[in-house]
Amino acid sequence: MINLARSVNLKDWPGMRSQIENNVRTVLGVMPRERVELQTKTIDELQFTGYVRRRVNYFVDEWERVSAWLFIPDRKDEVPGILCCHQQVPQGKDEPAGLEGEGMLAFAQHYAELGYVTLAPDAITAGDRISSGLAAFDTRSFYKDNPKMSALGKMLSDHVYAIDVLCEAKRVDSARIGVIGHGLGGHNALLLAAFDERVQACVTSCGFTRFAADKAPERWARDNGFVCLPLLREAIKSRQFPFDWEHILSLIAPCPTLVVASPKDELFSNTNSCEKAVQLAKGVYRLLGAQDALHIHTHNDGHRMTPESLQVCDEWFDRWL
Repeated sequence: MINLARSVNLKDWPGMRSQIENNVRTVLGVMPRERVELQTKTIDELQFTGYVRRRVNYFVDEWERVSAWLFIPDRKDEVPGILCCHQQVPQGKDEPAGLEGEGMLAFAQHYAELGYVTLAPDAITAGDRISSGLAAFDTRSFYKDNPKMSALGKMLSDHVYAIDVLCEAKRVDSARIGVIGHGLGGHNALLLAAFDERVQACVTSCGFTRFAADKAPERWARDNGFVCLPLLREAIKSRQFPFDWEHILSLIAPCPTLVVASPKDELFSNTNSCEKAVQLAKGVYRLLGAQDALHIHTHNDGHRMTPESLQVCDEWFDRWL
């Protein structure tokens, strides 16, 4: 694992970055190389005060269409777009759309009300993408069909298509694209920002704890249920990880990134390690002249988004998009 605690210079950084990227890609597994046409279709739409909500779907491979909620504000000028990644809940996209679930996580509705175009798609194993006969977030069917991939790698690939949809949407300024997510959505927001340069601002809420500090790193590579990163199993056994979350943050640099974390997060252990990850990655941000573009905001309310934290997120997008 590359040690970000030591001094990094501009001459060495490109090679280090390439090595980090290769390490992450190896764990993410084989990614689809061929791109397919979106062929985005609008299924239905409803007008609300200040915005239109559309149910759309689009291709992410030769066979599968993804269902998503697209919110378009009632404005004539081009505005920023924000991809809203859902957490690990069966209803998938319906939570960020404000249809059910935790109201504080209705990101797509919230940012549409603030004037952004937003998109909330289903990830694999959630919402309309739950395999027949299986529970939400049971990845058995996925790995049967995709033995060389990982669930998070597939989600990353699908979210790249989601950015395509956002960029093609009317009234979107494709040069001002953001992403936000909580929990599982937080992992996905970070991975997308790390591998898609179109993302110009990222917010992750309760999205990680450092592998090295995690009391239960097996969560990332379970034997059954929701298996995120099966290729991380050997590293978990040896506690010799090829990368950690500060390396993901360093791949995102210099893109503005806000980390929202809680030391009292009941889902992740040792979440105070998020501050260490941010501090380690800040060396790369400083190197690239973007020392103010990486920030951590903490609260003591557990694995949730608070009103105060959401306001910080609002201010982050307002500043950088």
